[in-house]
Formats: sequence, structure tokens, C-alpha cells
Amino acid sequence: MTAQFFSTTQGMATLTPAGHQIFDVLEDLFLTWASRCGAQPMRYPSLIRVEDLDGLDYFQNFPHLVMCACTLEDGSHQHYSQNKEAVSEIPSTDLRDPRYCLPPAACYNIYLSLRGASLDTAQRFTTVANCFRNENHYRGLERLRGFTMREIVCIGSAESVKAHLNSHRDLLETFMENLGLPVVFEHATDPFFDKNGVSARAGRIFPTKEELVYDGQLAIGSINYHRRFFGKRCEITVDGKTASTGCVAFGIERWMHALANSFGENPERITEAVESARVQTEAILSANERIRAVGS
Repeated sequence: MTAQFFSTTQGMATLTPAGHQIFDVLEDLFLTWASRCGAQPMRYPSLIRVEDLDGLDYFQNFPHLVMCACTLEDGSHQHYSQNKEAVSEIPSTDLRDPRYCLPPAACYNIYLSLRGASLDTAQRFTTVANCFRNENHYRGLERLRGFTMREIVCIGSAESVKAHLNSHRDLLETFMENLGLPVVFEHATDPFFDKNGVSARAGRIFPTKEELVYDGQLAIGSINYHRRFFGKRCEITVDGKTASTGCVAFGIERWMHALANSFGENPERITEAVESARVQTEAILSANERIRAVGS
């Protein structure tokens, strides 16, 4: 792609007006899908406590991806305030031990915010976050140091969560077929589960993670069944039982890359293609729902 949509520096992207137009088109699409399932829109803090991430086994499973937020040591303030030389990096000895991390995913704060909650029925939420990961390389909009993730989450019984994930899988399959984007669902591993444990063995029957892969190489979204992992760690119950959770996640910048790569960097053409696919998809899904209603 050219620089019409964006520019990047060391894994950090700046969107142009044309790029921002497509960003807004995608956010509107995802919010429409979230509204369709009754997901409540939420917005969470830009930081997450180290102890909270640790409680979710993040440091055990993804230590290489962690990015921290911290402040200068009190004793180093004077040095920097009086220093007239350019600063390109800060020695770790000048930093306080970090107590906060930059969020690596959008959905974690949903489970943490419900810690200890006793729900009567399944709940659905949607949120968006600037997420950060320390990758081993960065490339255009495909792999960024900081990126935008929209998620649609269900917290409830195993049956309600599976229904949530399956309905969004059907929605995505139908939408992509109407859009004409070359994507496939591929099973992926979920390192949250011990591969020899019960959850991992059960995952061979009902996959815990599927990625929506564009052009055979780029995951632009995922469907994740966490089973009761977050329910247990955050002590969330539904109807008196440990909650299951699942989420549908979309990497907005990666969607932008896929659309521009397939349709060209023409905001009007991309907008028209997305809107047309959305209308066709809604018509098909509505017709299928009417057929099921008659059959029941």
C-alpha cells in the first residue's frame, strides 16, 4: 500500500483522513454487530495493573509481549530537568518499578471489572481499546506496536457462550462471502490452557480459538472460547455456577490492510463494498432467523 491511508514509524501508525474514514466505517460495522446481539458498550482504563495481568497468567504465557508503563524515580527528576542533551532512551535505573502495563487485549478489563460478580443470566459487552504488544518485528498495518482492537464478549453458561460464538462465526462467514475477501477460519492454539489439561483436551472437541485469516497469512480477527478460565480467575458466576466466557475480536488496522490490499486505497470503493456486504448479510441472516422461527 501507498502512504494514502497511513504512515508508520517503528511499529506505530498514523492514519490519514482517508485511512480514518475506513477506520470509522469498520467501527460502525462492528458496533452494528455488537448491537445485533445486545452487547452493552463499555469503555475501560488505558492501563491494567501488573497484579491483575499476573492473576490471568499473562506473564506465564506471554512474557515476551508485555509492555509496561512506569514513571521516573524521584531522584532522577533533577537530572532530566537540567539536562540539555537530547534523550532517546531512559535507563532502567532511572525508572520506578512498574505497577501498570499497557493492555495487550481489549477484553481483559471486562472480566476484571466483574470480579466477584454473581450474574443471573448471560451478559454481553463490547469494548474497544488501544492495545500494545512487544513483537519481534513490525510491518505496516499488519503488525503494530500499538493497535486498535474491538471485541464482542459473552459471559454466561457454556451453552450461551458457544451460541454467541457460533452465531458470530456464521455472521462472519456470510459477510466475507458477500464482501469477496479471501479469508478462511483456521484453528489456533490457546496458551492459556495447559496442553495436557482437561480444557486443552476438551478443546480438541470444541476449538478454543479460531482465527479469521486473510490471504493465507494474516489473522484479522479471532473467535475465542475461554471455557471457565476467566470465570474462575475472576470469580464470576452465572446462575450460581462458574461463568464461561468467549469473545469475538477484530484487529481494526489489519482489516484496513486487508480491505485496501483487495480493493485498492479508495475510501469510497471500500465503503461501498463494506456497506453492500453488510446489507446483503443482514438480509440473509434475517431470512434464516424467520425460517428457524417457523420451524420451531
